[in-house]
Amino acid sequence: MGIPTAVDRLVQQAILQVLEPLFDPMFSDSSFGFRPHRSAHDALLQASKYVEEGYSIVVDCDVEKFFDRVNHDILMGRLARHMADKRLLRIIRRFLQAGLMQEGICVERYEGTPQGGPLSPLLANILLDDLDKELDTKETSVCAPEAMQTDENNSGISPGIRSERGLSMEISTLRKGMVAAG
Repeated sequence: MGIPTAVDRLVQQAILQVLEPLFDPMFSDSSFGFRPHRSAHDALLQASKYVEEGYSIVVDCDVEKFFDRVNHDILMGRLARHMADKRLLRIIRRFLQAGLMQEGICVERYEGTPQGGPLSPLLANILLDDLDKELDTKETSVCAPEAMQTDENNSGISPGIRSERGLSMEISTLRKGMVAAG
């Protein structure tokens, strides 16, 4: 877990207050994790409605190691789609690349997001929004109580995705699995 300094937390909170109203309305309605006015309880209520409607398959997606494996370039590309302010993008990249103290030694970070900062949940949702929307297009009902990403021990989406093409391939694999299970 990357715990930012008090000043970094303050700056991240200010950035969050500017970006969240811009990005949150664009997110999938089936995404409940780390969003204002939404909770895991809301996701469970939605899931129970799906059961009442006759849906019978549940897929549990684990966020383990997701934050550790976020590709900075992909995330920054997603941010740049909706933001023109290069200075703010540069500040966010610096937060992503800030070193970590491990056993008293500063270690450089090339991937992942610090989990202890106020900005990290929004960044996760920005990165995962395309996946949420892809799942929304299928003949399935989805509610994601946490930022939806799986690790190599679950549904098959690798936490080590390195490119947009890799992410597209992973979504395609998931789509094929959903059709087979459907």
